[in-house]
Amino acid sequence: MTTPRIGIIGIGAMGFAMATNLQARGHAPQVRDVDAATIAAATGQGLAVCESAAALAARCDLIAIVVVDAKQIDAVLFGDDDAGGVVHAPLHGRPLAVMICSTIAPADTERFRDRLLLHGIDLLDAPISGGPARAANGTMSMTLACPQPLRERFEPVLREMAGTLFYVGEKVGDGARCKLVNNLLGGINLVAGAEALALGARLGLDKRALFELIQASSGASWVVNDRMARALEGDYVPRARSVILTKDVGLAVQMADAAGVDTPLGDVALRLFQATVAAGYGELDDAAVIKSVCPDF
Repeated sequence: MTTPRIGIIGIGAMGFAMATNLQARGHAPQVRDVDAATIAAATGQGLAVCESAAALAARCDLIAIVVVDAKQIDAVLFGDDDAGGVVHAPLHGRPLAVMICSTIAPADTERFRDRLLLHGIDLLDAPISGGPARAANGTMSMTLACPQPLRERFEPVLREMAGTLFYVGEKVGDGARCKLVNNLLGGINLVAGAEALALGARLGLDKRALFELIQASSGASWVVNDRMARALEGDYVPRARSVILTKDVGLAVQMADAAGVDTPLGDVALRLFQATVAAGYGELDDAAVIKSVCPDF
């Protein structure tokens, strides 16, 4: 089987790490971004930078899109300005697949699938998790929903990109749904952990001793253990920005509303994340949510 040629559009923290992982594994990924500093870093890394999304699509078999939101995805897929969207690539009947790695609303994923099919382009619904360090060493997680033939066609390279690959079925949109359900729970857990540690701090307890107790007890969760360890060190360097988790929890709450499901805990978590962003912490790590609960933590 021929190894697919891979492209990555959006080489921020996650996309850049994915590109260097593929490069280290012997691939020659094509990359595209609009940020000059990011492009310079990619060039310095020896990555092949394309002048437009259309130019990248002309050189690839599978394109991973790792931008912020549905608006940006719309632009890189269908934009008709000087940059040229993916659908404007001269494919001449050659098969092409797009993999949406961003966390977006399921309805947007389905809409992109339908529009791409009109151009003969397939879509893999494949949101990712794990942060840049795990993307760089190929151990990040990917939730995949797509027709089985697409999975079989690209699974070898997907497993080079993601150490954990959750295949949730053939229905495009279900990858996005699963990711949002998970991120809703993660956001709720993070806010709960921040609240508990803030309470301990206000009671005059030793914060580190309390955190060690929580880590080993019934109050533990992965996201609390990970993020509050950073908060205790005053380390808010962004691995996962507050503004991104705010977006994700908001999308999850909207999805639940559309399904007629109440999310009282999710609503509270969303308000606290929104307050974190409004306080100017949006570009910090999402551990900074504790600052909305206890500003002097």
